Amino acid sequence: MLTADHYTINSASTSTYEKDQTSLLRLTGPRKVTYQANSDWDCYVDVAQQPIDMDLILPFHRARYQPVDHRMNMFVGTEGGPVKLKVCRSLSRFKFYLEVQASMSDVTIWLPSDFKGRIQYSGRAKFSSGFVNRIMQNVCFTDDSDAYDEDCVVVVTNGSISFRMWDVEKCAPENPQKETFRRMFGCTRKAPETTIDWDFLLED
Repeated sequence: MLTADHYTINSASTSTYEKDQTSLLRLTGPRKVTYQANSDWDCYVDVAQQPIDMDLILPFHRARYQPVDHRMNMFVGTEGGPVKLKVCRSLSRFKFYLEVQASMSDVTIWLPSDFKGRIQYSGRAKFSSGFVNRIMQNVCFTDDSDAYDEDCVVVVTNGSISFRMWDVEKCAPENPQKETFRRMFGCTRKAPETTIDWDFLLED
């Protein structure tokens, strides 16, 4: 997996305008992600010591000048304070790239249940029952983030990392109790590419 020393964001690719706008953003609640034709990022958040708890809502339709194959690019950075992000989408054809640079912060990310793509992260991560039941089989844990026809998540932090599932059918986070029962009586697989710190594991 990645380490914080091996992966850093090129801050020169981000405009001063984007950095100035960060201070004007609400760091809690829903935030609509819209196509930004003149920017490297469709959503950019970079703060110092503030907690982040945001619902990143991907668009319901393609913007007028948005290329058909455009992948929504999102960056969230902080030097302190926990990070909680829910990636919410209704159409799987809107692929996304999410990068989180969180220094020492704990990071929790809810990914849509129709996620298909790659995940990179530093250190160890925990995976919820919902994530294992619905998403794990569609994830490749590699450092190749250039596959633009896939979803991609990159998380760099020295804190803890948790991946959970956002149910696209119910437009809500997973129900932990319900997903745990599903895990008990159904899915027992794990991805061979990574060592997983299970929240729940049933062996016979």
